[in-house]
Amino acid sequence: MTPETIITCAVTGGAPIVPGSATPITPQQIADECLCAADAGAAVVHIHVRDPSTGKPSMEVQLYEQVVSQIRSHNAELVINLTTGPGSRFVPDADDPKRGGVGTSLTRPAERVGHVLALRPEICSLDVATMNLGASPIINTPGHMRAMAELIRDAGVKPELEVFELGHLEQAKNLIAEGFVEGAPLIQICLGAPGGAPARPNAMLAMKELLPPNAVWSAFGFGNLSFAMVAQAILLGGHVRVGMEDNVYIEKDRFATGNAELVAHAGRIVHDLGGKVASAKTARRLLDLV
Repeated sequence: MTPETIITCAVTGGAPIVPGSATPITPQQIADECLCAADAGAAVVHIHVRDPSTGKPSMEVQLYEQVVSQIRSHNAELVINLTTGPGSRFVPDADDPKRGGVGTSLTRPAERVGHVLALRPEICSLDVATMNLGASPIINTPGHMRAMAELIRDAGVKPELEVFELGHLEQAKNLIAEGFVEGAPLIQICLGAPGGAPARPNAMLAMKELLPPNAVWSAFGFGNLSFAMVAQAILLGGHVRVGMEDNVYIEKDRFATGNAELVAHAGRIVHDLGGKVASAKTARRLLDLV
């Protein structure tokens, strides 16, 4: 086990909102959820934004700016991690599969990281993944990944390399070897996504064993195995992630009241296993952000 465990809270995500859940939508709601998650023990918040009028995922820089400014004005220590996942979805047109149909968001690398360059968070995610994620694929070509990684590196932002299966780890190692990632790499093991590696102990162990030797790593599970994967990651020496992007339930058939409840439960797991929850200040040191 690591002496202190960083809890990341992914507060909203970009999936359709589960009716009846407390998933935040507006910039103010998202910022408030980040701050409440921090009060509950999260040292890092992972942020998507949504269109306030529809609840659908958005890539608007202005929405990110509203969230980030609210957080920074109330908690300057909290580590901000902005997503760069949106803009990778491809849905083949039914009549001409070479073309993107309804639901396609695939766009240029510079557009996908525009909010990161504008706001300079401490961390941003970088999906090392082309895969069937649910009913349609997300596409991150080697060229697009490298273009995004170069822009992120030159902006002084630390990339969090998100990997969903073993092959993604090998691609991450290539990015690191080619100099697109500076310092100790940060890797997020994502388990249980439809189309990715399952949320099972042997899957996490296999991926942990193939990490770069100097990597700082975290892991999470989607859905009802979220908290089981928290315990597994702690026991294997990793950090953890919870939040309403990954799981909206605190227990079977009961919605979480908000992200803070999920974070608090993850914190209890850390303590019950003999660990200590890392503060944001400690997280900055562990993640080489200071």
